[in-house]
Amino acid sequence: MDLFAHVEKENQQKTQPLAARMRPASLAEFVGQGHILSQGKLLRRLIDAKRLQSILLFGPPGTGKTTLAFLLAKETNGKFKQLNAVTSGIKELREALEWAKDEVSVTGIRPILFIDEIHRFNKTQQDALLPDVEQGIVTLVGATTSNPFFSVNGALLSRSQIFELELLTESDIRSILTRALADKTRGLGIYSATVTDAALDFCAKMAEGDARRSRCSRIGGPLLPQSPDQGRCG
Repeated sequence: MDLFAHVEKENQQKTQPLAARMRPASLAEFVGQGHILSQGKLLRRLIDAKRLQSILLFGPPGTGKTTLAFLLAKETNGKFKQLNAVTSGIKELREALEWAKDEVSVTGIRPILFIDEIHRFNKTQQDALLPDVEQGIVTLVGATTSNPFFSVNGALLSRSQIFELELLTESDIRSILTRALADKTRGLGIYSATVTDAALDFCAKMAEGDARRSRCSRIGGPLLPQSPDQGRCG
């Protein structure tokens, strides 16, 4: 069974899009957001001290909110559970909070409950989080593309630290693309692709700050385009 599970996992990884395969595995690989993650910044100090409190990550799509949530758990040695507010209701939320209580009882370490699109939770669902956040049973990490001051209720806001993520710079995007082209395990390195600086600059510019939109396809090596419209960013 272990052999089959390993093969299944490998097959699932092969079918993942490039953005998912290249998701940073450590904080050192995370690109951008230096205004909150550079040495000495509040979030970085909380991570280094492993004293993470409930936080809300607010920013445009493709800026690393979900990735950062995973890394927060990894860097602070906390268990991690993810819910999406679009597909999860009060039942799933209560089950997740019960899981958090069990984890604290067994390990003495607060787990991280990551709620993507937290602004989609209604007032009742958001209120259900309050007792466990207040008592330190769970560390809430919420991600939202909407201004939390308008989409998250005041009681939850007062118990959370808000960090705003910014659009990635063209330099950030270029760094991500370069890493993907060189990585032979998760990226496109096995193709020995060659890409001009002009092509990388174009892809970085067209991404408009969204890392997921920066992927370059059908360029370089054995996939070298035969006509201008075959090499593209998309």
